[in-house]
Amino acid sequence: MYTQALDTEGRQPAAAGAADALTERFQARIDAEERIEPKDWMPDAYRHTLVRQISQHAHSEIVGMLPEGNWITRAPTLKRKAVLIAKVQDEGGHGMYLYSAAETLGTARAEMVAQLLAGTAKYSSIFNYPTLTWADVGAIGWLVDGAAIMNQIPLCRCSYGPYARAMVRICKEESFHQRQGFEIMLTLARGTSAQRAMAQDALDRWWWPSIMMFGPGDADSKHTAQSMRWKIKRFSNDELRQKFIDITVPQAHFLGLTIPDPELHWDEASQHYRFGPIDWDEFNAVLKGNGPCNRERLAARRAAHEAGGWVRAAAAAHAEKARRRTS
Repeated sequence: MYTQALDTEGRQPAAAGAADALTERFQARIDAEERIEPKDWMPDAYRHTLVRQISQHAHSEIVGMLPEGNWITRAPTLKRKAVLIAKVQDEGGHGMYLYSAAETLGTARAEMVAQLLAGTAKYSSIFNYPTLTWADVGAIGWLVDGAAIMNQIPLCRCSYGPYARAMVRICKEESFHQRQGFEIMLTLARGTSAQRAMAQDALDRWWWPSIMMFGPGDADSKHTAQSMRWKIKRFSNDELRQKFIDITVPQAHFLGLTIPDPELHWDEASQHYRFGPIDWDEFNAVLKGNGPCNRERLAARRAAHEAGGWVRAAAAAHAEKARRRTS
């Protein structure tokens, strides 16, 4: 979709005297809200930032299939099973779009996948938590996909064209995922006392990891300022986190559930909800591979990659046969 007829025109090193002028012209295009395309000249740092962000996003979509995929065989009804299968399939498709977008920057998909399997590439920390009950599937749709939408809608206006275009379809599908999750939580919240307790328990466990999804606070974020200057990002981590909380708290009230934050309160002066301190030690531990399911997630991906080796080999052989017939 994004990788046809690409060359390395935009990757040619500039002469020392011309580099500053090229950089100024590049930033002027960004400031003028022009889209950067794969063949355009771009600073190496811009390219590297995009490869890091887009590949991590792709990894997150692929690893994110695992927590909910765990419930496909145990969904409570056939309808729920069919919807969940469709959702997990969507996430796999999102990963493919994003790997394709990253490939336009000159990085091979096989290299990105190898980095994921080796444990040297990051993915969203949220997927290193277990899905213990059916309510967790609802909480992931409502909270995790809700946080993802908050992050991703501004990416539709990202300065890099292939990434922005990929995000248009992804955001449409994620909005469906969020509504599906909220509907599960609503059904449970209006059900028996045991079902309401299950929904509250899921909210208790997923609330804080969900608001950690936006990344470290602005003062501690290494990449936010430059990414915003390049208009890869449009809002800071803390701005997005605050917007998510302001939107989600009234939804919890509608469900009749309690946000697990005793310090949460509405601040009339700022017209925002104020919330308690985030446990960044937990966040950093999960990022370093010490979360509840880090090892399990990577082991599952490695096993799937190994098991699918014959499919990749067959596809490559078929492509080679087709090439020979047409040459």
